[in-house]
Amino acid sequence: MSNLRILVATKRVIDYAVKIRVNAAGSAVETANVKHSMNPFDEIGTEQAIQIKEALAKSKTGTAEIVVVSCGPVKSQETLRTALAMGADRAIHVDSDEELQPLAVAKLLRAVVEKEKPDMVILGKQAIDDDSNQTGQMLAGLLNWPQATFASKVELGDKSMTVTREVDGGVETVKTPLPAILTTDLRLNVPRYASLPNIMKAKKKPLAKFTAADLGVDIKPRLQTLKIVEPAKRQGGKIVESVDDLVDKLKNEAKVL
Repeated sequence: MSNLRILVATKRVIDYAVKIRVNAAGSAVETANVKHSMNPFDEIGTEQAIQIKEALAKSKTGTAEIVVVSCGPVKSQETLRTALAMGADRAIHVDSDEELQPLAVAKLLRAVVEKEKPDMVILGKQAIDDDSNQTGQMLAGLLNWPQATFASKVELGDKSMTVTREVDGGVETVKTPLPAILTTDLRLNVPRYASLPNIMKAKKKPLAKFTAADLGVDIKPRLQTLKIVEPAKRQGGKIVESVDDLVDKLKNEAKVL
């Protein structure tokens, strides 16, 4: 393998350590004055691209260019700068203040793919804000590309990749030609921290900007969220005196038997 171009999709989400609150209107999650960061699965995807680039350089079998892309408001550029600081080469921001549902994102990514002509597109298997787990699969369908989802191990071959993926019954190993779509699972790798010098260098790396109109993509939402409510508060547990009491409560109170 000589020259490889890897496109990595990233998303700006509420930080995983933040306690989520529903807004006063009950129409969405409260995002004002809340810490945001890169979606953890996208961090894993960025790390995987960097590891592929480093492996090619070490083996002297080729080179790789890593292009990171994010669709969303201007603050998404912070997420892109984080990916650049980790080791990506350049970034693309598709600016939109509109609600972007998985199909819209997949269409935007398809347009970027048609411009960039990557050999591989890496996405997190899902975003932790909506947990949709749809964009990667939709993108593969729109491009008519093969896909390997929920990857826990990736091995690159000559114009192909072998992926170990996590499934309900255990693990499955698949081999697919390139170009292809890859979605990352939690156990694929541990993302690196960006060093201070690399954070400073990231500020000077190229960041191209587009809009949905520039790409000729209709991002109109197809779904409408009617209401969002917080989960019911967990009630305290009870101590039972015997197995018979436990069975009785499970049967008559919890009604799970």
